[in-house]
Amino acid sequence: MSEEVRARFAPSPTGPLHIGGVRTALFNYLFARNNNGKFILRVEDTDQARLIPGAEKYIIESLRWCGIQPDEGGNAGGPYAPYRQSERKNLYDGYAHKLLNKGNAYIAFDTPEELDNIRKQYESEQQTFAYNSYTRDKLRNSLTLSPEEVSELIDKQVPYVVRFKMPGGDTVSVVDIIRGEVTFTTSMLDDKVLFKSDGLPTYHLANVVDDHTMKISHVIRGEEWLPSLPLHVLLYKALGWEDEMPRFAHLPLILKPGGKGKLSKRDGEREGFPVFPLEWRNSRGEITTGYREWGYFPEAFVNMLALLGWNPGTEQEIFSMEELISHFKLERVGKAGSRFDPEKTRWFNQQYLQMKSDAELADMFQVWLQENHKVIKADKGYIIKIVGIVKERAAFIHDLWDQSYFFFRPPAEYDQKVVKKFWKDHTPGVVSDIKKIIEETDPYTADKLENRIKMYITDNELGFGKVMNPLRLLLVGGNFGPHLFDIMALIGREETLKRIGRGLEKLQ
Repeated sequence: MSEEVRARFAPSPTGPLHIGGVRTALFNYLFARNNNGKFILRVEDTDQARLIPGAEKYIIESLRWCGIQPDEGGNAGGPYAPYRQSERKNLYDGYAHKLLNKGNAYIAFDTPEELDNIRKQYESEQQTFAYNSYTRDKLRNSLTLSPEEVSELIDKQVPYVVRFKMPGGDTVSVVDIIRGEVTFTTSMLDDKVLFKSDGLPTYHLANVVDDHTMKISHVIRGEEWLPSLPLHVLLYKALGWEDEMPRFAHLPLILKPGGKGKLSKRDGEREGFPVFPLEWRNSRGEITTGYREWGYFPEAFVNMLALLGWNPGTEQEIFSMEELISHFKLERVGKAGSRFDPEKTRWFNQQYLQMKSDAELADMFQVWLQENHKVIKADKGYIIKIVGIVKERAAFIHDLWDQSYFFFRPPAEYDQKVVKKFWKDHTPGVVSDIKKIIEETDPYTADKLENRIKMYITDNELGFGKVMNPLRLLLVGGNFGPHLFDIMALIGREETLKRIGRGLEKLQ
């Protein structure tokens, strides 16, 4: 591309960041990096009534956890600061007046109560009210009032808003990078508020002004903003910026696991998976968990998100951030919604866990043990060996505990189903023989133990199940775990004999 690519993510701090928002940020980031451009984080906080304390900090921390670092923004600074709309409010008033002077906007004095009554009247006649080219000439605004009446109302400080004067009967056509040409009929669109009675702009005006003044080259945002596109295009034209208008790309929705409808927080609560990147605590103290707290690796989370709507054109599924950057093209983002699959998400984390070294996983597991099982003390070398044996069965760090707790402590009880199935009258005698073999095996290694015990089984024509299952029961408490002889070798001869002795006492 000949122009400098400048892509932005512009969230509103009205609550925690949904994974759909993270994906929007990610796609902007990947596109900017792929084209040697800039990624900008801009906070759109003009809707002061809906702002949630802590939400902006949450957004920034979420992006940081994902490895999405802005080149410009509130914390990063940049040549177009400030990057928080509430700190730019003096900028927008002049553009609103420019639109008024050119006849592209008008002042409306209708109160919320008056508009609500009109809506109810329309509903009683089974119609839907819209403030548009058909109705504005019957309402209380600067198009129906005389200039003197307008001035008098303003002098009396009667609250008013500035609305865009949507042309009637025209069409607006735009080429969307993802969707191709999209066309809208203006007579179907309402006259959106551009400036509110509290002196702040709405999203529509502030968004267009900020994108222009920050020289944004590409607006990559969610599909839900597609209905706003004709208004934004007409604002660019009305302000004389048509030749500098950014290119648009509207991303597909992330759908529920069932495929119907947009993924929501309630879907996660109902089906048991997070929809936020990080844990969120609301004003009532209620906590909603996030991917980080569930134990997901940020790189696995990002990899999963990248493939929700984007197709690399190959069979490759595992991508580092660097690979995503080098492969990412907006033209390979689909139009149709992408179904969220919780099991596939878990699979991604498992792949990243398997790719980590035993030593790296041991460090993470040791931290987890300290946080969750403070009484358990084990050196790193021992944990590295355990991780190497059990990690294939794990998708999360906490899974390592589920697969290995018997390495750290003897069984407190024995699975009665296994006892009933495998503990027979002859079993104590067989186990006593095995105990003696263990005492005499030298060197005490997994291979040596396996050879000697298998030889005993063959010589006595016992069958492996009659020996191995009861032995496993005594060592771990049930019929589960990795290779039995690896367990025996790792916990050591003394501990192995202790567990067998204790089990014989309890089960006899």
